[in-house]
Amino acid sequence: MAPRAFWTGYLRLSLVNIPVKLYAATSSERSIAFHQIHEPTGERIRYQKIAPSVGPVENEEITKGYEYEKGKYVLIDHKEVDELKLESKQTIDLARFVDEDAIDPRYFETPYYLMPDGDMADEGYVLLHRALKETKKIGVGQFILRGHGNIAAIKPFEKGLLLEVLRHANEIRPADKLFDEIPEVKVDKEALDLAKELVTRKAGKFEPKEFKDEYREAVWELIQAKLEDRAPEIVTEQPGGAKVINIMDALKKSVQQGKSGGRTAKTSAKKSSSSRSSKKTARPAKRKSA
Repeated sequence: MAPRAFWTGYLRLSLVNIPVKLYAATSSERSIAFHQIHEPTGERIRYQKIAPSVGPVENEEITKGYEYEKGKYVLIDHKEVDELKLESKQTIDLARFVDEDAIDPRYFETPYYLMPDGDMADEGYVLLHRALKETKKIGVGQFILRGHGNIAAIKPFEKGLLLEVLRHANEIRPADKLFDEIPEVKVDKEALDLAKELVTRKAGKFEPKEFKDEYREAVWELIQAKLEDRAPEIVTEQPGGAKVINIMDALKKSVQQGKSGGRTAKTSAKKSSSSRSSKKTARPAKRKSA
């Protein structure tokens, strides 16, 4: 079943309006949810909303409150909050275009697929995709989603456009207070060269499928084992004790392993090739006549 768009509207570039629709680019299916269970009875734990001087209360009696002093609240009614929600104009207004690396990675929050909505949108959509790709720019604008104002970054992704919701400036914690604690260290040139060589040797494309979530797989195996009333087939490694290592020795060994590994692979390939070649040239023995 094809996914359903959860937002439709217009992508506005100056006087040009492109009908678009938004799809989620991520999934929460990989997460494993646990409930709290009362072990003696096997029943699920339920929570009650309680006022200390009253006891359990009904939902109709609950409102929102902001604590302006310890134990003191200014009450805000649900309807008052709803009235403050921004009216959705169903428009993503592109206000500026910036370089691909101009946005601090800490600002990126949630990715969405942005698709053209109908035949009338195709030409403008493809044109914008091409323009962003060739200029290597990202479009930045604002739009309303679920009653809240959001900053959006529009970038070309494969054949389409990717919309990423950005965090606001007041949501970002500065790093300088933490990073100021990092001591100044004089780096050994030989060690730096070895580290750079190691980085270069391990350089390649990012392939997410190569990174397995071993913890999640182990949890699923544990669940299945309990359902089937058997011992879980989980292989664990015993962590060794903490060791003081010489970083230079460790780098040299790491680089040497890479070199020897490469030679081993080449040698194996030559042997395999030689073996195939000899099999091709070898003539079958003549059968003796009876």
